[in-house]
Amino acid sequence: MAGSIPASATASAVPARKRIGPWEEVWRRYRKHRLAVACGVILLLLILAVLVGPLVWTLPIDEIDFSARLKGPSWEHPLGTDDLGQDLLARMLYGGRISLAVGFAAMAVAVCVGVLVGAVSGMAGGRVDAALMWLTDLFLALPPLPLLLLIIYLFRESLKEVVGPEMGVFILIVAVIGGFRWMPVARLVRAQFLSLREKEFVEAARALGASRTRLVVRHILPNALGPVIVAATIDVAAAIIAESTLSFLGLGFPPDIPTWGRLLFDAKDHLDFAPHWALFPGLAIFLTVLSINYVGDGLRDALDPRRVQ
Repeated sequence: MAGSIPASATASAVPARKRIGPWEEVWRRYRKHRLAVACGVILLLLILAVLVGPLVWTLPIDEIDFSARLKGPSWEHPLGTDDLGQDLLARMLYGGRISLAVGFAAMAVAVCVGVLVGAVSGMAGGRVDAALMWLTDLFLALPPLPLLLLIIYLFRESLKEVVGPEMGVFILIVAVIGGFRWMPVARLVRAQFLSLREKEFVEAARALGASRTRLVVRHILPNALGPVIVAATIDVAAAIIAESTLSFLGLGFPPDIPTWGRLLFDAKDHLDFAPHWALFPGLAIFLTVLSINYVGDGLRDALDPRRVQ
């Protein structure tokens, strides 16, 4: 027919659109959040610094030099020294490993417990749901800091005798902080399960004979992971602050283990004439927590299916 365009010409004129996977789409959305990308780079640099830094800056953390006590930043000691002449850069790199390890380990505990409680509550319903949510509300009503101080004060010495001073305090702090951070994750997962279990794809899988375990593991839980990932980033920041608070109050790690919070605790009596001693560990905590929070904001926007970008 005159004036018509052949189908083959039309098909060749329109280029085929490249298929984008779900994680590629998440990365594309995340890149648009420039502040989150910048904070992600800062967080990555901090992690690399505490992991690789002690291999490069090999000065011992417990080397005492009274002739260099309370010195400011210099070429020999880039971050200065403390009241015993110990190098603050070496101590911060060593302590950063412990502070970040506490944050990520406590986050793992909180997420595992929260996902388990939320998934069981959302799938079971009825009395099980009511009992688990009552337990969650009970934990939410407890004052976390006084209980943290009480539990650590009561059980710190007994754990030290069993697994050693450093590992005992690490296990206790991770368990206590994680044990008081799972409730928001549980409520979030429960809400996601209550919504997703009524979706068409779940009904189709149930009609095909999928067991309840398969429904949870293969269909519901993967679609509920977006909000959980965002909540996990918030838990990391909260755990780092909680560990720093405990160390600052003298109930964290022993004095010879220089976590960032412990460095602040040791520096509090020398702020007038050695402000660098508190400035650098405080700045490290500030940058870490700020970066994690902005990374969480970027992940929240990238994982939200309702946002069109």
